[in-house]
Amino acid sequence: MSAARPRRHRRTLLIATAVLCTAALALTLLSPAPPPALELAPVTRGDIEQVVEATGTLKPSRLVSIGAQVSGRIEALHVKLGDKVKAGDLIAEIDSRTQRNALQSAQAAQRSARANRQAVATELRQLELTLRRLQRLGASQLVARADIDAAQARVDATRAQIAAHDGEIVQRQTEVDSAQTSLGYTRITAPTDGTVLAVVARQGQTVNAVQSAPTIVMLGNQDVMTVYAEISEADVVHTALGQEAFFTILGDAGRRYSSTLRDIAPAPESITKEDASSLSSPALSGGSSRTAMYYNGQFDVDNADGRLRSYMTAQVRIVLGRARGVLTIPSAALGARAADGSYTVQVPGKDGHTTARRITIGLDDQIRVEVRSGLGEGDQVVLGQAADTTPASAATGKAGTAPTQP
Repeated sequence: MSAARPRRHRRTLLIATAVLCTAALALTLLSPAPPPALELAPVTRGDIEQVVEATGTLKPSRLVSIGAQVSGRIEALHVKLGDKVKAGDLIAEIDSRTQRNALQSAQAAQRSARANRQAVATELRQLELTLRRLQRLGASQLVARADIDAAQARVDATRAQIAAHDGEIVQRQTEVDSAQTSLGYTRITAPTDGTVLAVVARQGQTVNAVQSAPTIVMLGNQDVMTVYAEISEADVVHTALGQEAFFTILGDAGRRYSSTLRDIAPAPESITKEDASSLSSPALSGGSSRTAMYYNGQFDVDNADGRLRSYMTAQVRIVLGRARGVLTIPSAALGARAADGSYTVQVPGKDGHTTARRITIGLDDQIRVEVRSGLGEGDQVVLGQAADTTPASAATGKAGTAPTQP
């Protein structure tokens, strides 16, 4: 009896322990899950600047290729790289002996034409005197009418010869003018103020201007530089004339140059390489080989200090819009875009779980987005769960925008 009682007691304890464990497990399984730990961001006030990014090239506002319009050997080159010249300054001289000989020949032919006219004019005066004398005698019926008519015909013929000589003199004068112009072309002068950016030819070199004018020097005015910004076809639809544009250069990223967009090319530069036969090519018809198109946006910037140089690379940003002191949230908090243009964000509820809220937005610089309605200052939005920050680290991109750089 005494040995059986402890065994029954132990059995009772084991059964009670099992019941308690089962009850605890059931309570654990039936109780609601705790809310997940969320990564939150507050709605704050700040400034938003939405921009289009582009790569640009700096060029002088006036870039001129100065070439030779006549063939010959360059006898003298009066400028060197980097020289500043004024309009009319002598750039180079080409051997002018051929042009001088042509001018002398044209002048000689002109003098000959004038002498021939003078001789015929003298003959005409003599014929006119003879005609008047015959006409007086004819009035007294002392000469035959046929003699008078013959004299009149000689006068008319001589006058026609003089008219022909007048035309020849005009032709000879044209030849003289052309020869003088060709002689002038042997002295190459600057058409405008500028800086010598490149010296293509050298003294003693022979240039041939038969088919096209060979370039001797490149002249540009660098007091005002023009930025040619390559705007992608996805971004160009958002740009407009008059928008603020600024850029930095690679060697001085801390200095910002500002201007205003003054021109947007209606077609890409590649159009100059197209002809009628290529309009049906796969590249233009949307085939798989089609490349991205870029349109040049142009704006000018003052370069009085000469810091900017030709063909530097510019990191261009064109301002699409700017808002100051507006409600903002991180762009990563945005959900899908609805058909009416609104967006959905997740906000924390009182029970610790998230609820969806519809908001409307304004500018988005890909880092923060302007909130126009649906949220108030001090509200919080969900970026993701603390254990999984993938939504916060994967920024949602939009064509035509880029983050603002200081």
